Order: sequence, then structure tokens, then C-alpha cells
Amino acid sequence: MTPSPVPSGGPARESAPAPYDFDTPVDRRGTWCTQWDYVQDRFGVPDLLPFTISDMDFETAPEILAALRGRLEHGVLGYSRWRQNDFLSAVVHWYATRHATEVDPESIVYAPSVVYQVSQLLRLWSRPGDGVVAHSPLYDAFPKTVAAGGRRLRECPIDDWAEFERLLALPDTAVLLLCSPHNPTGRVWSADELDRMARLCARYDVAVISDEIHSDLAYAPHVHRPWVRHGGDGRWAVLTSASKSFNVPALTGSYGIIGDPASRDAFLRQLKEADGLSSPAVLSLVGHIAAYREGAAWLDALRTYLAGNLAMVADRLREEFPQLGWEPPQAGYLAWIDLRPLGVDDDALQRELVAVEKVAVMPGTAYGAPGRVRLNVGCPRSKAQAGVEALVRALRRLTAA
Repeated sequence: MTPSPVPSGGPARESAPAPYDFDTPVDRRGTWCTQWDYVQDRFGVPDLLPFTISDMDFETAPEILAALRGRLEHGVLGYSRWRQNDFLSAVVHWYATRHATEVDPESIVYAPSVVYQVSQLLRLWSRPGDGVVAHSPLYDAFPKTVAAGGRRLRECPIDDWAEFERLLALPDTAVLLLCSPHNPTGRVWSADELDRMARLCARYDVAVISDEIHSDLAYAPHVHRPWVRHGGDGRWAVLTSASKSFNVPALTGSYGIIGDPASRDAFLRQLKEADGLSSPAVLSLVGHIAAYREGAAWLDALRTYLAGNLAMVADRLREEFPQLGWEPPQAGYLAWIDLRPLGVDDDALQRELVAVEKVAVMPGTAYGAPGRVRLNVGCPRSKAQAGVEALVRALRRLTAA
């Protein structure tokens, strides 16, 4: 199979083509929304303008909404199966057309979430007390999941290859927990980097769990390369979902691609027999099938719009604080901003943002990286501009003091 990959980006400043509207705000208040309705849980203050958890303020693709309505109109919501051709062939189709990658449908598994899959695969491929290597800064769920399983997290700075190999070579290192593209930095790993990781993991007999949930949001010229291409015959898994790229996390569903048949069978036994999760959320299946069969045009328009948001952030920071040298991420809608050249205090910045500007922006300390912030611009441009302006004003006050 030699499919042609779809370009991973778009003109940074073009408007999204009709019929997709990303400019009109959608009021999410009062919908049990984590980002809007429960901002006080993390920031201690209600009614802040949030730029926090990584979901978007856009309606999902109309093609998905139409498919969900059609399924609901059937009226029966009984037990379902994920191991059927409509779902499996949609995944295979998506990887062929979006990522130029052939996927064996027999290698696909289903689970309620990516983090659930991480937890189960850590149990399968390691023992309590074993080491798990992950690149820092860290997606904040990784330390909690590793610790909850009784494993030891070993952090490696994202570009320190000597430390990376040293950690893999430790006799009790069992797993590389890879984030590809990387969260929170938005880094897209190159083919050479992934090949190098694969060789080192094979040399030291380290299994690879690759969280690729942001894979559909890479921007040209950067191209996401699934670990499916690099894993060979070793123990590896690709874990992902349509939830980030199509903004459907509330449908609660994910899937994995596990190369080793014995590991795949063990994973599914745990899912079905120990955890009783063999019947999937049927609306998640419907959403994934519609996204992967009909949602490509919407996703392309979304990426173009998000690239415009990120370009706006870059322009504004370049204008006010050129010493930051900030450039948009290679993937995703999370602006990871290194503020260390400004010498501002993390706590002081959060006080300015929360108490004065009335906005919620994730501090880098949540990801083990002081001196940074993570600004979610997966939202209408008017909101993204409000967030950037609030950050600029807060930084101005702190750097003028």
C-alpha cells in the first residue's frame, strides 16, 4: 500500500473556508464543562476566562453531529461491539489517507481512554518498582499514572540524547512512555529521531508506549510519523483517539494499535474479563467512523484556523517581547511559552493573571517546567486575542516593576 499523505498544515493566515465557522463563540457555561464551569477547582476563583484544559471551544464537525443524530434517532442504545468492519476499516482508512501508513486491522484494540491504555500497558510490560522513561516537560497525567501503578518515572530533557540512552540502559528500565507529538511543547519528532529511539529501545529491550493523540494536528512542513512505522517486531503500542483533533473527548473512547499479538491478547483479556469494558460507548464509535470517513475537510479547515491563532500569538509576543523569540508549536493548539528570559516569578504572574486580568492560564509548573505557561488557543480568535492581551499586560507590569 502506497497512499499519498495529506499535507499536515495550511496557510497560517487564511480564513477557514465555508461551511465551517470557527469565529462565532459557543457559550459553554452551564454544560458541566471542565474548562469553563470548574475553573475554580484549579485556580481558586470562579468565572475566569479559561485557556486551560486541552479541549477546544468549537463545535465538532457537522458531519459528526449528523452521524450522532442519526444514531440517536434509531432510539435503541444497547450493548455494542467495536470489533466490526465499519470501525476498524475507518481507522485503517484514516491512517492510509492521513498518515501514509498501513495498519493491520487485527492489531487494533479499543479502550475508554488513552490514559487507561497507558495504565494497562504499564501493568503488562513492567513490574512494580520498574523505571519508566518520559521526556520532560511532562504531560501532567503521566506522573500520576506511573506513580499510581507503583512504577518509577525517569524524566529526560527533550533534547538530551546522552541522558536518554543512560536512562534506557538502566537494568530496571522497562518502558519508554513517548508523547508524539509532544505535549506540552508541540514538538513533532522527525523520522531520524524516531528511528534513533527505536534502535535504542531495541538495544536495551525497552517497550514503547506512544501517546499520539495530537497526531492529526501537525503543521507543515512537519509531518507526524506513527510509531507503527518504527516499532518492528518489538513490544510497542500506539495509543490515540479522534477526541483532540475533532473535539469529542466527552464521547469517551480511544483505540490502540499493539504490534505484538500476545500483548494484544493480554490487553484485551484485562479489558474484558478484569475490567468489564468489552462493550464500547456506541456514540464514540459513531463519532470516530464519521470523523475518519467524512471529517477530513473540517479538520483541514480547523488546522488552518488554529495556525492563524498561533501566528497571531507569535506576532503579538514578537512585538512586545522580542527577546522571547517565540515561535508557534509544530503541532496542536497549545502555545507553550518560555518566559524565563523575562525573569518573572511564576507565582507573581499567576496572581496578576487571576486577580487582575481574570484569566486562567496553565503554569509551566504543572508540567514540571517553571518559567513557562501553556496557553490554549483552541478557540475563536477573539477569545485567543483576549488571552494574549491579558498575558502581555501582566508581563508588562511585572517587567516594569
